[in-house]
Amino acid sequence: MFFTDEYFMKEALKEARKAFDADEIPVGAVIVTGNKIIARAHNLSETLNDATAHAEMQAITAAAEYLGSKYLNKCTLYITLEPCMMCAGALNWSQIGKIVYGASDDKKGYKKYQPPLLHPKTEIVPGIMENECAALLIDFFKNKR
Repeated sequence: MFFTDEYFMKEALKEARKAFDADEIPVGAVIVTGNKIIARAHNLSETLNDATAHAEMQAITAAAEYLGSKYLNKCTLYITLEPCMMCAGALNWSQIGKIVYGASDDKKGYKKYQPPLLHPKTEIVPGIMENECAALLIDFFKNKR
C-alpha cells in the first residue's frame, strides 16, 4: 500500500497536537522509510527545559536509533513547520533524503540563510497541508498573547 504526503503530514499534525496540549510550541514530526513510520516526535523544549529539544531533533535521534545508523538518506521527514537553522544543520549531517513541511517560518526558517543549510541531495517539498499546520500555530500563539 502506498501512502500520500498528506497521510504522513496528518500523522505529524497528531504529534503537533500533543505538543499543543502540553503547552509546547505545536510542531510535530514523523520520519518515514519504506512507507513505514520509524520515528514520531513533537517539541519538548519546555518539558525538558532544553532549547534544542525541537521535534526534528527528537525524531532524528529516534530514527537513527531505530536504523542503527546516523545517516537517514533513505528517509523522509514530515514536519509541520519549516525547520529552523539548528534543525536544518542536524538534518544536513543526517543526510536526510527528503523533507516535507507544512507551514513556512519567515522569521526563523532555514530558507532565509545562505549558503543553503541542507544537504545538497535532500529533496524539499514545502506547503503540504500548510493551512492546517499554520492554524495550529496561530491558535497556540493567540492564546499566549
